[in-house]
Amino acid sequence: MDFLPTLEASWNQKTQQHICIIGSGPSGLAALKIIRDSQQFKGGLWTATAFEARDKVGGIWLPAPPISNPPSTPLYDSLTTNLPHPVMAYTSFPFPAGTSLFPPASTVLKYFEDYAAHFELNEHIRLNTPVLSITRDHTAGKWTVCVRALETSAEETHDFDYVIVANGHYRLPRLPATPGLGEWVEAKRAVHSVYYRNPSTFGDAKTVLVVGGGPSGQDLVTDLLASGRNVVHSVTGAAPENLHDGRLKVRGRIAQYGDLDKGLVTFEDGSEESGIDKAVLATGYKFDFPFFPTSVLRPSIPPPVPPLPGALYNSTYHIFPLARHVFPLVGADEFPSSTVAFLGIPIRVAPLPLLEAQMRAVLHVFEHPESLDPTQEAIDIISRYETLRARVAQQRASSSPTQFPDGVDGPISGPSEDPVELAIAAAWHRFEGHEQFQYRDAMHAFAEYPHRVPAWEIEMYDAKGILREEWRDLERLGQAEEWVKDVGAGEGEKVAEEWVDLMRKLLRRAEERHPERSRL
Repeated sequence: MDFLPTLEASWNQKTQQHICIIGSGPSGLAALKIIRDSQQFKGGLWTATAFEARDKVGGIWLPAPPISNPPSTPLYDSLTTNLPHPVMAYTSFPFPAGTSLFPPASTVLKYFEDYAAHFELNEHIRLNTPVLSITRDHTAGKWTVCVRALETSAEETHDFDYVIVANGHYRLPRLPATPGLGEWVEAKRAVHSVYYRNPSTFGDAKTVLVVGGGPSGQDLVTDLLASGRNVVHSVTGAAPENLHDGRLKVRGRIAQYGDLDKGLVTFEDGSEESGIDKAVLATGYKFDFPFFPTSVLRPSIPPPVPPLPGALYNSTYHIFPLARHVFPLVGADEFPSSTVAFLGIPIRVAPLPLLEAQMRAVLHVFEHPESLDPTQEAIDIISRYETLRARVAQQRASSSPTQFPDGVDGPISGPSEDPVELAIAAAWHRFEGHEQFQYRDAMHAFAEYPHRVPAWEIEMYDAKGILREEWRDLERLGQAEEWVKDVGAGEGEKVAEEWVDLMRKLLRRAEERHPERSRL
């Protein structure tokens, strides 16, 4: 069964190999730490350099004003984690004892800074050095990486044996293709949430439309209500509902942005809302890798499979085809799978432990390129494609055939694109249920690393919504700090045990406050 060309293998244990990492956010820091842990690094066979465009580590957790287009981070003032930090943290580095269970962004940034300092990662990071381009030198079997040192404006070219793409995917905003939205954006009546920092973003606007039901959308609704504004919250699939004495109107998906003078929007059920002063769209982000030429990473939806395409595609919803959501599976022409890896692509996950698992698998492939079986990986990709296609077809059978499925904002390059293929793209890297934990275990097994996801982590991930609700209540009552006092001050396994005990105590509190939930 011949799916792909033979993979290029460039591993040579007798020659020092150089690894390039793009970015020093959560993904790049995890990559550096795992590399430093390796026997190859300790033996002098691997070196690593991370290029970071900004002046500090931390990625999206490093604040910045919304002045660039787009801003270098979507971080807003009120942001806290939406996962309890024992679930979110790197497995090798817990948050400090007594940390708020759902810490603010400033605490998370300090965590990454401490992580980099503790594991001596900073010496491998070149700050203020964006990557401009990456090309493959097939003759030398190297990656040619061009960067710019911002302090001198000088461009530099370096050769690497391996490239780890860790630049994140929360910068380039995705705007829906809803009719009329363009006019609202042009009139500065609508803006993506990447530009939001606090309610003052909207000046004297009294009624704000928030589009999107994810964590950011929910946070913005909370912010705006607390500021005294009225909010219309558009959430796909939501039933119409008026809350907070009518100050919050929950509505379904928007069908059209209408008359600007009236501040009018029409929803898919035919209902309308007027008097909207501003709109903010928490509608997600596009995958963006500007350092790869479009001739190499094609900016479009890939053709239906099988067979797998012979090129790598960026639909902005997914990168395809990637073996294990990490390794380009297009043969040795432009992207030899054993020399390049994309980190942190999956969504709806606990990211930091997943990054550790991915990185261990990456180093296993760098060391043992033959371990990545292209035929089996192609079979697995085709199987996932067929599963998702069947799921999308079933969903479309019960909805309007002209509507783009949930998670899809519309065509990328033209109306001829198949909504089914778009929906598959949108779902490709989105892990449902416990898929992320199965994936992590599979990546560790592949890397021959003896770690499996502990049961408590799955339990607490599933309970994250209840835990966050209870924690917010404790904060309102002024009791949160007392609850976490000295929690996590033990040593070794005691650290995790203390945090698990706290979270279970919080769940018992929720049961006592809401006994009806336990009967559901």
